[in-house]
Amino acid sequence: MSGLKERARNGGRQRAVLWDLDGTLVDSGDYHWRAWKSTLEREGVPLTYERFLARFGQRNDRILRDWLGDTARMERIQRIGDAKEEEYRRLAREEGLEPLPGAAGCVRRLHEAGWKQAVASSAPRANVDVMLRALNLDAAFEATVAAEDVTKGKPDPDVFLAAAFRLHVQPSHCIVVEDAAAGIEAARRAGMRSIGVSRTARLDADLFVKSLADLPPDAFDSLLPPSL
Repeated sequence: MSGLKERARNGGRQRAVLWDLDGTLVDSGDYHWRAWKSTLEREGVPLTYERFLARFGQRNDRILRDWLGDTARMERIQRIGDAKEEEYRRLAREEGLEPLPGAAGCVRRLHEAGWKQAVASSAPRANVDVMLRALNLDAAFEATVAAEDVTKGKPDPDVFLAAAFRLHVQPSHCIVVEDAAAGIEAARRAGMRSIGVSRTARLDADLFVKSLADLPPDAFDSLLPPSL
């Protein structure tokens, strides 16, 4: 990414990278699984790993509406969701987090090159803050958008549009990095380019890799040239 700083600022036009967090920059899926399983066990609600995976990365209200049924009251959904997130944060603080291969280096190189960056996550803000501090990457991001900041979760584009707005960058000048099909669809609806990262499923993104460590050096410039 050498030389990107001048190109990122070419003509005064800002470009931005909007990062999903969980599964993209860090893999804390096991913490989420353990937190959901133990929380729902206390509620007498069985949960299989397959059912957990089918909803991973979505907002808690959508997840719990599916798992608890349409008759579940909002008060119960909120209480269970809050308990799960508190358990997740406890696991993250006590057992630690490590960035996925290539993630930290990619974020730092983009930051040094002058790209604007934001986190756009379906997670609660308290989770986002804990994760970024644990990863020591918070200084590289100029904005964060969390579950509380939008009314609709992915695949609705609100989370990415809100991140672009906070960075003062046009949606067409943004690249989304995501690990889930719902996030890639949200990027498409927002009018943004996308990079899909997944070790388990091929994503219909503009560029797909199994690991951020596999990204070509010119990956971001190739998707969003400064002269575009």
